[in-house]
Amino acid sequence: MLNKLKNSAEEAVAPIKDGAVIMVGGFMACGTPEILIDALVKKGVKGLTIICNDAGFPERGVGKLLANGQIKTLIASHVGLNPEVARRMNTDVAADKLECILVPQGSLAERIRASGAGLGGFLTPTGVGTIVAEGKQLIKLNGRDYLLEEPLHADFALIRPSKIDKFGNTVFYGTTKNFNPLMATAADYVIAGACEIVETGSIDPDVIHVSGIFVNAIVGGEKPWQM
Repeated sequence: MLNKLKNSAEEAVAPIKDGAVIMVGGFMACGTPEILIDALVKKGVKGLTIICNDAGFPERGVGKLLANGQIKTLIASHVGLNPEVARRMNTDVAADKLECILVPQGSLAERIRASGAGLGGFLTPTGVGTIVAEGKQLIKLNGRDYLLEEPLHADFALIRPSKIDKFGNTVFYGTTKNFNPLMATAADYVIAGACEIVETGSIDPDVIHVSGIFVNAIVGGEKPWQM
């Protein structure tokens, strides 16, 4: 069986290069793999496109990448808890300017799910008649206007399992599952920063949220969100 276990978070994120498109699981940093974020900060890769629910906080989640100037484009649904987003969106310094693409939260989740399911997109009334509709195809169906939303795919996905076996079968506790299972299916290479690693076969198949077939690399050492 392929050995997916890595000795450190730094080894786990080693394949990530400048300019990569990365999905990061979690909701307001709950469910975000902090050890993998810290390893990326240490690695110093630049020009990243980050797809996530939100911008985290200045000292937590993807906010640490933002504060370190590593994110070029942010695709998210909520950025109001991190003042660094507004500062970088409005800066006059071209090299420091952030492209922020806001996507309604349900549409963001469904665009990610569509990629994992191999779909070409989906129709939604959300955003019709607003700035969300700019540049998108409008389709009328049964007398109602819909936007065609296209799938979102990434080079890498960073997920935070509460428990994972050595093959990669994954369980997320509580709200830490937000976006994590979807993102695990919508990226070329999935890296799991886990709280607990157990032997393959020890997790009841009925409680698995993500099959190990989606996971490429596993590292332990993640702490509970409250700590």
